[in-house]
Amino acid sequence: MKKHKPTSPGRRGMTVIEYKKKLSSTSSTPHKALVKGRRSTGGRNSQGRTTVWYRGNGNKRKYREIDFRFNKKDIPARIETIEYDPYRTGFIALALYADGERRYVLVPQRMQVGDSFTVSEDARPTLGNRLPLAKIPVGTFVYAVELKPGAGARIARSAGNYAEVVAQDAGYTQVRLPSTEIRKIISTAWASIGEVSNEENRLVNIGKAGRARHMGLRPKTRGTAKNAVDHPHGGGEGVQPRGHKRSRTAQGRPTGKGQKTRRPKKQSNKFIVKRRKLGPRMTSKK
Repeated sequence: MKKHKPTSPGRRGMTVIEYKKKLSSTSSTPHKALVKGRRSTGGRNSQGRTTVWYRGNGNKRKYREIDFRFNKKDIPARIETIEYDPYRTGFIALALYADGERRYVLVPQRMQVGDSFTVSEDARPTLGNRLPLAKIPVGTFVYAVELKPGAGARIARSAGNYAEVVAQDAGYTQVRLPSTEIRKIISTAWASIGEVSNEENRLVNIGKAGRARHMGLRPKTRGTAKNAVDHPHGGGEGVQPRGHKRSRTAQGRPTGKGQKTRRPKKQSNKFIVKRRKLGPRMTSKK
């Protein structure tokens, strides 16, 4: 992590990840066969209507096709390069399988160029290997966890994240998620051993608006600064309180401040053993 000297208000407090040092021994250009163009949606759907606010512009990026299904099993793979991916916070690795095929995969912490991993039911629970949850010992950190067997990784995919196997019970594995929620996942689902790389990402301070615009983030308008017709917090002369007990989104749903936002009748509620800790001051993941 690099801290800039405060030569300007934007530089004061700005921090950046020194990618050249972390990725110095790897390729600077992606593997062409696994790269394709991708247009930015700007937060708009197929009808051109804004569905996600405050997104737009940003630098043009190439999309790397990442293998989240890991359907190439019982074939050892070697890490050729570790690369930066503009579409995700963790680093990716170009894996060369023994049969000659190359695929991009998420790379865990401490894995380096030249290391090997295997996707197999008989694989050892060591760094980078991928195997069913039923065969992973209690207390092991995992990432890229499936919710349904064969559906591909869904949980713990961003930089520095991991889930922890806490129990094996009656065909289900209890996993503590990064949100502190403990959830049951069917034991035939697969997961990779380790924690996602680039753990310093959480320490990044963007520092100035221009850098955020390059990332595709547009300025956010507070709800209290809007008109009443546009937001539940809006309206009133000058600075006014929001007028109701709980904070809400523009659509009127609860948000932030330690409120529960999960639907009471959501289908997957039966798999939750322990709800996540609420509020911005969430304690450690233990």
